[in-house]
Formats: sequence, structure tokens, C-alpha cells
Amino acid sequence: MRIVTAAAVALALAGGAAPAATAHQPTTDGTWRMDGYGTVLSIRNGTFQEYQTTAVSCIAGDSAQRTGPGVYTMPDGTVLTVRTEGGPDRASVRADGSVGDRKLRRIPQLPDACTGAAPEGPLAAFDVFWQSFEENYPFFSAKGVDWHAQRDRYRPTVDAGTTPDELFAVFSEMVEPLHDAHVAVQDGDRVFALPRPGTVVPNGKLDARIKKFIVERDLGNARSLQDFAGGRITYADLPGGQGYLRISGFGGYAGDDTSHAAQLAELDRALDTALGGERSRRPKSLIIDLRINGGGSDALGIHIAERLTDSPYVAYSKRARNDPADPSGHTRPQPVHVTPAEGPRHSGPVAVLTGGSTFSAGETFVQALMDRPGRTVRIGQPTQGVFSDVMARKLPGGMSAWLPNEEFLTRSGRTFDGTGIPPHFTEPVFTEEEFDERRDSAFDRAVNVLRHHGGATG
Repeated sequence: MRIVTAAAVALALAGGAAPAATAHQPTTDGTWRMDGYGTVLSIRNGTFQEYQTTAVSCIAGDSAQRTGPGVYTMPDGTVLTVRTEGGPDRASVRADGSVGDRKLRRIPQLPDACTGAAPEGPLAAFDVFWQSFEENYPFFSAKGVDWHAQRDRYRPTVDAGTTPDELFAVFSEMVEPLHDAHVAVQDGDRVFALPRPGTVVPNGKLDARIKKFIVERDLGNARSLQDFAGGRITYADLPGGQGYLRISGFGGYAGDDTSHAAQLAELDRALDTALGGERSRRPKSLIIDLRINGGGSDALGIHIAERLTDSPYVAYSKRARNDPADPSGHTRPQPVHVTPAEGPRHSGPVAVLTGGSTFSAGETFVQALMDRPGRTVRIGQPTQGVFSDVMARKLPGGMSAWLPNEEFLTRSGRTFDGTGIPPHFTEPVFTEEEFDERRDSAFDRAVNVLRHHGGATG
């Protein structure tokens, strides 16, 4: 049940407390097949056990122990909630930190492949790797990649004597043409992944360089410059009643405490300050800078969106590929709702700064603002183009494959996987020319747009 970001940080599904068990509540103990996600669950005797399945394999995945009625906690602290829905044979599973649940259907027993000997050897690893993408990856057609041709080309290069280094190289070459930052091959400490061409994966060194540039160049005349969440969130009051909110990720806000509650508490502390909860003056308009954002928890992005509206609306809908033989087969879309928060809110104009280093949950947050009531304008460059939670699939021999299997849909059914969300106003973002000339064209455009036009709708 792990969900992995492009930066290899374990995330989770959306959370919620389970109702107390009663004598009339159907039990969740038993064996369940997940709708999509290539997963079977065994829940028995207080243990939640995941099995990752394909047509050629069944490999034991993550496990969790019961810590309350219908509640299971994984070793990394992720809390899973399992509850029945409309009868004893339908259920759902949720976990803290994301925005959807996953639907379950009861089955009589584990598939035979889950109870026999696990496949071994390089050829078995190849087959599980290829089959995992074949059954779950939605974007081969959009990426122009013939996955069957990749199998025909590379499988003859693998045999019982293929070394781990050689196998890692084969898998890396197979997925390289996808240029999908949510696709990766992992072998111990080494990871192969590629972003969209012409873009850069966010990291600590890049973030520190950009933040220093922004503070010196853009925020020299700002008041009340403050850092929150271990420096991942920065807020400043700009001249003319504008506010500036920089967010470099959606997680890692509370040090060693990785719980969703701790992340929310630190985020709320930043938002209360930024939106004027403890000040007499509140920003008339707001610049939200996501140009270097490595992603994290979609739920934290929705939490911010709830501070940016006075009216409820639907942020987007999520669906997952669920037909192994048909890439166009999907689960029923789950709408993700934005409900105005109780705390201080800003419903005025917003300018969102984006670029190719706006990744994953950074992008789903941008998408959550597209139908925001009020005036919202996007400035900069298209986002990275990776929205889905990431499936972490174990392979025989110890390697892992990461791949997406979901789509995030706008109200009209559009997705932005691959291309990223485009800006309304295109400006260069942290190019070497911009650095050399001490320019920040996207920031300056946002200041001027908000000053003269109050933003744009979209």
C-alpha cells in the first residue's frame, strides 16, 4: 500500500477515522481484490497483508498491524482504514495523506499464485517487470512507446546468468523513452528515473539556490519574511497589499513526525500567518510560488485550496486503470471536493507561479485551483506532467519498479499527464540568462498582473 513520489518518499492514501466496530457491522476480515492497482489483500488475525499480482506473479508486499477497530498501522507509521460499504462483500481502504480511497471486492481465497513458490531469477524478474507495466501503465500510446516491441527487443538479452547490474541497465533502457518522472527502477540505493526533457528534478541543492535568489532579488523590500515547516514554506508581505507564499513541497513539515496530523498542524501555522489570522492586515492578492516543488501529499494541497475559497467546488476527479487488457478501462472517477475552511481564508486574486520543476502533488494543487471561484492566473512554464500516485512493485531478486496508474481529470474530463498544466502567461523560469541578469520575469509578471488587473479567471 505504499505510494511513492518521484523523490522516493513514501506517501499514503486519503485518511479518515474508522467507525467503531459493532455486532451488526460486517467484518472486514477475509480476502479482497482491489479495483485496479493489481492488488489482493488478506486481512486476518489483526494483520493486513498486501499481495501484488499480475497475470504471471503474486508477490507479498507491505503489511500492517491492527491498532484499532478497522484501523491498521504500517511500520512507517502510515495509518490504513478499512471499512465495509453496502454489504459484507464490498469495502474500501484509505490511508492518511492522499485524496481517494480504493474499492475492494471480497473473494473466496488468495489466488493460487500467492500460495505457491514465488518466481525466481532474472527472467522471472523481467516478466514481472514487463507485465506490471503492461497491466497498469496508462500512457504508452500518449508517449508513443510500443511496450510489446520493448519486450521483444530486450527479453532475449536476459537469461539465468544476467547480473543485477545488467538487469538494472535493461530495465532502465526499457523505460527511458517514457521520460516519466513517476516511472523508476530501484536497486538498493540506486534509482533510475527521467523527468520530461528540458526540465530538472527538484532537490535540496537546487531549492537552496533558488530560495536564496528569490529572497535577495524578489523579497528585498518585503516585510514579515518568515519560514515555516523547516523552511519548506516561506511567506512575506509585498508592497501594495500583495502576499507571497512559496511552497517547495507538500510534506516533510514536522521533522521526524511524519503523521498527517503533524503536517497539517505545521501547514495551518503557516497559513494562519500568511492569510492574516494573527494580523490586522490581510493580503489583497496572493502570489503562490510552486516553481521548485517536489510534490508530496495531495491532501495538503487540497487543505490549502480550502483556505482560498468562500464557496465549495470540485478540485478534480481521480480514476485508475483497472483492466489489464485495455488501457482505456478505468475505475469510476472519484471527485475530490474543496470545502471552505474554518480558519482565515483568502478568496481574492491569486497568481500561481509554475515551471518544469513543479512535480506531482505540486501539480495536483495547481489543478485544484483551475476551477477555483474567483480570479486565478498561472504564470511561468508548464508543470512536469506527473499526477498519479506511484505504485511500488517488488520484483523477484530484490529490485523494484515504480509506475503510475491513475489520471486526474478536470471538470471537462481533460488530463495533463506528460505535457503538464500550461500557464496563462509564459515567462522564463530560473534560466541561466535570468540568473546572470538578475531577472525573475515570472515573479515580476505576477506582481504587475495582480497590481493592474487583479488576476484572471482560469
